[in-house]
Amino acid sequence: MATIISGTGSIIPHIIKSNKDFVANTFYDELNERIKTPNEEIVEKFKGITGIMERRYADVHVNTSDLATAAAKLAIEDAGIDPETIDQIIVAHNFGDVQSGTIQSDAIPAIASRVKHNLGIVNPSCVAYDLLFGCPGWIQGVIQADSFIKSGMAKKCLVIGAETLSRVVDPHDRDSMIFSDGAGACILEHSEDPNQGILSFSVQSHCNDEAYFLYLGKSYHPEADDATRYIKMKGRKVYEYAIKNVPIAMKACIEKAGVDIKEVKKFFLHQANEKMDEGFIKALYKLYDIKDIPADIMPMSIHELGNSSVATIPTLYDLVHKGKYPEHELEKGDVVIFASVGAGMNINAICYRL
Repeated sequence: MATIISGTGSIIPHIIKSNKDFVANTFYDELNERIKTPNEEIVEKFKGITGIMERRYADVHVNTSDLATAAAKLAIEDAGIDPETIDQIIVAHNFGDVQSGTIQSDAIPAIASRVKHNLGIVNPSCVAYDLLFGCPGWIQGVIQADSFIKSGMAKKCLVIGAETLSRVVDPHDRDSMIFSDGAGACILEHSEDPNQGILSFSVQSHCNDEAYFLYLGKSYHPEADDATRYIKMKGRKVYEYAIKNVPIAMKACIEKAGVDIKEVKKFFLHQANEKMDEGFIKALYKLYDIKDIPADIMPMSIHELGNSSVATIPTLYDLVHKGKYPEHELEKGDVVIFASVGAGMNINAICYRL
């Protein structure tokens, strides 16, 4: 018995926010002091570290649940299934629907319930629920769906990662330039072919000192309202934590699958920071004492799409799967790794054979 991805879909918002659009911002640091470095220099340094040149924002009338629904429709169409046959709808997100112009999260009803409603699914046995697991949420949803399918409790699951982070960022925080909006989805189904599908997974949660590396806090502007909170990140601590732990989790996943690292065709990593993702791959191959890393091993979408949290990996996989990155072709039988890290702090990875 195996669990396969039978269909994918993604939604990339239309509004393009380039790095130069942030030059007019007034940036403050964690001590609420004005950063004296010229904004042009701040933006250029940001690009050099993260690789981000553009990011996408949703239209003012579009919410997270709308993006999730649109991506879901594409995945359902790609899989060629009847929506009424879906057993579970799992939506990974972090902030629910945040209407444009507000900063308040709205997750009642659950985003998954809204998606099921929007899709017009009436089957009461189709269970819809949300998953809060930081940026690794979509992968965790896939892991949960795989467990239900292999246990015989489900045959078809819809797993979505969707977010509108542009509405919870502090414009006075340099980290606001990282985040973006988007949605990616997939259909997971039961398959009798033991030579394909999800081969293994690994998951870790570190919740001691690491628990609050990402959190909600007041704006860095000294006159900001203390009652209004935005997404905040201890960037250096996140980087050090991720570089140390993500390669270990990926190695554990590969070994559990019983495959050779040389069999891995592509790594689909959470698109948070280009240099960090490159560091993951270098550290992983170093664990295997391999110096020559394939040049085309890691597709990247962060340059033009930014970090849309739970949506980055399903969006990237959909784009590659549908030939939008021709330099990263996939064929039946290829082994790929999905891996992510984020708030919690949480880490997970999946080894998958097409």
